Amino acid sequence: MSRTPRTPKAIVFCLLAVALLTAIDLGSKHWALERLSQPATLGPTSVCTADEYGRIMPQRAQRPPVVLVERYLELRYAENCGAAFGFMRDMPSAVRKGVFYIAAAGAAVLLMWMFITGRGGRLFAISVPLIVAGAIGNFVDRVRFGYVVDFIRFHLNDRWAYPTFNVADAWITIGVALILIEGFLDGRKERRGHSPPSQTP
Repeated sequence: MSRTPRTPKAIVFCLLAVALLTAIDLGSKHWALERLSQPATLGPTSVCTADEYGRIMPQRAQRPPVVLVERYLELRYAENCGAAFGFMRDMPSAVRKGVFYIAAAGAAVLLMWMFITGRGGRLFAISVPLIVAGAIGNFVDRVRFGYVVDFIRFHLNDRWAYPTFNVADAWITIGVALILIEGFLDGRKERRGHSPPSQTP
């Protein structure tokens, strides 16, 4: 099945969307650093390296959180040594960096190539700048700090808390959800197209 490559206008629009979404993510992280954290009292320790007790000490200390919805939603500074939502945070530093850097670069290049060559439909086209911007935003954090700045925290009276995340994680989650929705809708269309015609007596 031949595909029509996307127009230069569509490609430029996609790149501009990536730049804007990345800027929003990095800007929000800069705000979190300035408003929600401060230099650690004991000074910086080794980045994302566990001590003899298995603890990973943060590079910066938390300031009081900004409560958006009492008992449910707040902005609280956190440092994520893993992937989205803390995944792989306990892996060795060299392994984490290799996996994260390769995954971020590979995902960005693959998605942009698929977009340019005309893969996917409308939802896929929307998802590409979201996922690419999210990957770039977290990649920049890892290069600059060695960890990712997180600050969005959902919880239920502190009895249960969703893993703290950031805007880049939200971009990626929304983008992946759009791809899954498009795949589901395409699958339904394909099944309908192959279903036998109804017979009338």
